[in-house]
Amino acid sequence: MIRPVSFRSALAIIWMATLWAGHGEDLGGKKIQPVVVTETTPHDTDDPAIWINAADPLQSLILGTDKDSDGGLYAFDLAGRIVRKVTGLKRPNNVDVLRGFALGGKAVDIAVLTEREKQRLRVFRLPDLEPLERVDLIVFDGDTTRAPMGIALYQRPRDQAAFAIVSGKSGPAEGYLWQYRLEDDGQGFVKMALVRKFGAFSGKKEIEAVAVDAAAGSVYYSDEHFGIREYAADPDAPGAGEPRSVFGTDGFTKDREGIAIYPVDGKAGYLLVSDQQANTFRIFNREAPHELVKVASLSTVESDGSDLTPVPLGPKFPGGLFVAMSSDRTFHFYSWADIAGGELKSAALPVK
Repeated sequence: MIRPVSFRSALAIIWMATLWAGHGEDLGGKKIQPVVVTETTPHDTDDPAIWINAADPLQSLILGTDKDSDGGLYAFDLAGRIVRKVTGLKRPNNVDVLRGFALGGKAVDIAVLTEREKQRLRVFRLPDLEPLERVDLIVFDGDTTRAPMGIALYQRPRDQAAFAIVSGKSGPAEGYLWQYRLEDDGQGFVKMALVRKFGAFSGKKEIEAVAVDAAAGSVYYSDEHFGIREYAADPDAPGAGEPRSVFGTDGFTKDREGIAIYPVDGKAGYLLVSDQQANTFRIFNREAPHELVKVASLSTVESDGSDLTPVPLGPKFPGGLFVAMSSDRTFHFYSWADIAGGELKSAALPVK
């Protein structure tokens, strides 16, 4: 005889099945709250990048784009206040930071962003946001159908060569990302030259989020409706044109977006990828094969850009700072300790 299942028992069965399927997800429904929410930008926040002030880490800046035809690049202090800005940019999309770029006989820190409606990169000195390009740094040969979106900067350890890896609004099944070498033009400004086209694309939607793990020599990007792909960041590395790994092909609600990297030591650490429509971040091991270890529910809404540093930034961010954009025209600053909880490791790295 088959006995009917009570309503309470049915709920218990569903809960247990969900818990088993979650393999590491926080199913308690409690969202992690930000330590700081920034002042709002006028239009549409998109992508952040963290600049560490080596002389005084508490004077570090979080850069963020405001994506609009009358957009801008904004610099926030650790309290979320706007302290510098560059306005009048034509739909700035993503931004990244590189330290120790050789320019004019000195090592300078730079921020580079994609300016979609101008088909170009913009380069600014940090922390003053002084422009550093003399001529337009046009990407994708000016192809307007490939409007530049994502960008990640990479400095090769063996010779300190600097590169920008750029993704666009559309692209082919192979060679979706274009990699440019950045150099001093001899007059104290930045020039660039194309060095390779690489990276597979599923043909589903687009590729925006790109991030480089310089220590591991890897570049990751979100093929939004397929998965996360990993390639060698060094264009001269053996097998640079072949994928190192593909992961995150299931479990996402819809779009795979912003990628942030948290190194612990050596090859250990984590990769955080935004599950945009779920308002969560799926956390994978930094080491291949990049298993899912946790799903963190944050208070950001529809986040498609993020960055992360393991450098301790005062008592509010003792294990590092995670920043993510939110669709309410702000950026949210989280303590890594809150995200890690008792499940993930933390690092406290000194500024180099």
